[in-house]
Amino acid sequence: MLKLGFSVPDLAQTRLSCSALGEVVLSLRVLKEPQRQAVHLPWVRSVRARLHESAVDLSLLSALVPVDDRTPDFVTPPPAGAAPDLDAELGQLRAVPAGQVRRDLDAMAGPLAPALLPLHADPASGLDRLARQVSGYWDAAIAPHWPRLRALLEADIAYRAQHLAAGGARRVFRDLHPDVDWRDDTLFVSHRPYHHTRSARERGLLLVPSVFAWPTVFTQTAAPWQPTLSYPARGTARLWERQDVPAPAALAKVLGRSRARLLAELDAPATTTDLARRTGITSGGVSQHLTALRAAGMVTAHRDRRFVRYSRTPLGDALLAAPDPRAS
Repeated sequence: MLKLGFSVPDLAQTRLSCSALGEVVLSLRVLKEPQRQAVHLPWVRSVRARLHESAVDLSLLSALVPVDDRTPDFVTPPPAGAAPDLDAELGQLRAVPAGQVRRDLDAMAGPLAPALLPLHADPASGLDRLARQVSGYWDAAIAPHWPRLRALLEADIAYRAQHLAAGGARRVFRDLHPDVDWRDDTLFVSHRPYHHTRSARERGLLLVPSVFAWPTVFTQTAAPWQPTLSYPARGTARLWERQDVPAPAALAKVLGRSRARLLAELDAPATTTDLARRTGITSGGVSQHLTALRAAGMVTAHRDRRFVRYSRTPLGDALLAAPDPRAS
């Protein structure tokens, strides 16, 4: 169990951000033990072949991401800003002080793997090599899927921001993850086998939605970094494989079958083109229905470069989750 104590300045500095580098590290854990995260198997199958074809060197990166130990904190410095790109995060990685690299490596369980010895001896050169390996892995494994992943992560941030505005930190943490709880100015995270009681050190908490964290949460609380909590983004469970999504019959009678169906489909962000393909409704019809749902506060829209992606609001979630009165 992790207990993270908060002060008023900590709450004032709590923020949300995506992390491309964090997705690299967590996705590599998935590749190493896909049986733990079966939801990502379609991605694993496609990426393994691509990595083999690219022949990218992952020896250093792989040694830093063990499945039976923590990844050293310096590998994923907390991102600065709301949505930094990979290049910006790699700049932060290359700038980690040599002493911090060595301290984090020394804290790993057991003797250092041979691939990590040059990094320990010459952190500056080692970090540059690590950054190049991350870039190679990104190009082969993450970049082809990044627009879809980023849309999911940004939609989760928008959802949490609405909760923060409506009910403060308590509202945000209430449905973040079953292993996360907020009581008496303390954040409780059910980590096993870790047992720590720490302060946020007046640096606040960074909340990072993740696709590849699913189904668990990951924390980073040691100095000098800003305490960070990575958690599964909403909609991850259905990201790679989709099935027909039925709309509640009672809701369909109120909204109409098409609008209820579109609302049910938006458990992950989607464009009008995506929704038209899934539902068989014309793009024009989808656009009209989404405009009505948005005006009613059930759907929100976020521009992603050339595309507009739609996602459900808390009101839309509540309507879909309402019990069927015929069942009582």
